[in-house]
Amino acid sequence: MEHSENVGFLGLGIMGEPMAGNLAAAGVPVVAWSRTPRPVPGVSAAARPADVFARARTVLMMLADREAIDAVLGRGGPGFPELVRGHTIVHMGTTAPEYSAALEADIVAAGGCYVEAPVSGSRLPAAAGELVAMVAGDDAAVARVRPLLAPMCREVVGCGPVPQALLMKLAVNLFLITMVTGLAEATHFAQRQGLDLERLRGVLDAGPMASAVSRGKAAKLVSRDFAVQAAIRDVLMNNRLIAEAARAAGVATPLLDACHQLFGETLALGHGGEDMAAVVRALEARTGD
Repeated sequence: MEHSENVGFLGLGIMGEPMAGNLAAAGVPVVAWSRTPRPVPGVSAAARPADVFARARTVLMMLADREAIDAVLGRGGPGFPELVRGHTIVHMGTTAPEYSAALEADIVAAGGCYVEAPVSGSRLPAAAGELVAMVAGDDAAVARVRPLLAPMCREVVGCGPVPQALLMKLAVNLFLITMVTGLAEATHFAQRQGLDLERLRGVLDAGPMASAVSRGKAAKLVSRDFAVQAAIRDVLMNNRLIAEAARAAGVATPLLDACHQLFGETLALGHGGEDMAAVVRALEARTGD
């Protein structure tokens, strides 16, 4: 795609780096800032978040959490209204839905526009431009942002007003977390029963439950390769967000609650920076491996 105006990008972490790279590779002039500077081909680096806003009217954010967003935007401080005024800000990370709704209200009150666009997928789909985006916000703002999502996402699904996109993301993540935890438990069970794990992997890959996620995580579990795609600590944060939203709505989540405990145990064992498949370590510790 051709895009004549600069587009800002805040946050070049596990997900943000390949996302910004795909946007630049598609012909979009990207100016980016990250707390940990790293070069991305085709992306112009900015020294400060304010420099991104000075050079781009549309700014995409892939930041870690609400604290990072508030700090980067200076939310609550005197410079916040001037920074966001006249800009369209696209929140692509995962936060509590009520936080996103309050952020939208503050940005709109300051004269800016806001779009929620959390994505489903980990680092590998991000690198391949195969993420799925869920978008919410003002119709006109969403329409302006959609073309920018195309180089990063294979699907863009409209969800209505804020915070419906983040609620949708939490529902998707609930399924992801419980599915990967179940796969880890099945692999641990098979290993303790003396089964050939490569054969288990072959059966799972050939069966009706196979998916890109199951194939990728089964390979990690069999090879004990826990190089990060979606980190234990980040999954635990997502688990907490889902649990909080569920409790607020009076929704029972017994499977999620069990996963919450296991991911917390994995973090306590010192594996927070490993991939979510490493939740198997908590199962192994309980078994006494």
